[in-house]
Amino acid sequence: MDKLAALTAFVRVVEAQGFAPAARRLGLATSSLTRQVDALESELRAPLLNRTTRRVTPTEAGRLYYARAVRLLDDLAAADDEISGHVAPYGTLNISAPVAFGRRYLAPILPEFVRQCPAMTLDVSLSDTVVDLAAADIDVAIRIGPVGNTSLVARQLVPQRRVLCAAPSYLAERGVPAAPGDLSAHDCLTLAHGDSRRSWRFDGPGGPVEVEVAGPLRSDNSELLLTAALAGAGVILLPDWLVTEDLRAGRLTELLRDFTAEQTQSEGEIRAVWLANRRGSLKVSAFVSFVSSKLQATREG
Repeated sequence: MDKLAALTAFVRVVEAQGFAPAARRLGLATSSLTRQVDALESELRAPLLNRTTRRVTPTEAGRLYYARAVRLLDDLAAADDEISGHVAPYGTLNISAPVAFGRRYLAPILPEFVRQCPAMTLDVSLSDTVVDLAAADIDVAIRIGPVGNTSLVARQLVPQRRVLCAAPSYLAERGVPAAPGDLSAHDCLTLAHGDSRRSWRFDGPGGPVEVEVAGPLRSDNSELLLTAALAGAGVILLPDWLVTEDLRAGRLTELLRDFTAEQTQSEGEIRAVWLANRRGSLKVSAFVSFVSSKLQATREG
């Protein structure tokens, strides 16, 4: 048995949750991967995987062995890079990010990153659906809000807050709300989250307050709501990174500055996440550090 090949096969099967998808990514026959993992289990005298017709998951022993195997393969890859002289990041980096964030923040800075790392190729997928990094073969993803999978490695890039604002043209016609309760008399443009409840919560001088809101437009796309608000359609409550430029330019006006939109700690973070087996990857660390520095500079500006 080729122990290194067997370890690689086992790690990839765990991450892909199946022999067939792992084999496709490695360019091997499914039967070859099966034999390698079978040999590994035989040598260890312990089952590492629970196998069903629908999916493959690690056993308790398999989870422990996976964590050690990932670290070993990472250390070996880092040693190869060091000895081979690959001190700069290289290769293809598969990236996933939310649509609005990708369009507004990643797109403008990616050309500079490519110039800094000419040996790298970026494959960027924009989607508001939370993707399975292993199944989609994603190296690093940008997540806004809960990470979801607790087994992922996460790094906060920058905090975020939600800002209540509206266009000056709307406020000139409808007036400026002085307290959260006033929003019930305004046209509020709301994000669709799959439930029928439409309320905004705030923390203020008198404590937390919740107000039911309604308006002519509801959407699952934040950029659509922003465009409508800029046209004077109503009041929006959106992340600061999405409205900062329009606030600075005077196209939007921030409202209720004495009140803070309520959010959980995870909702208040923009994070980069990656699989444990990408820990130590030069290309992942280079990209995450670059994006973090650019976001910090944007926030400070």
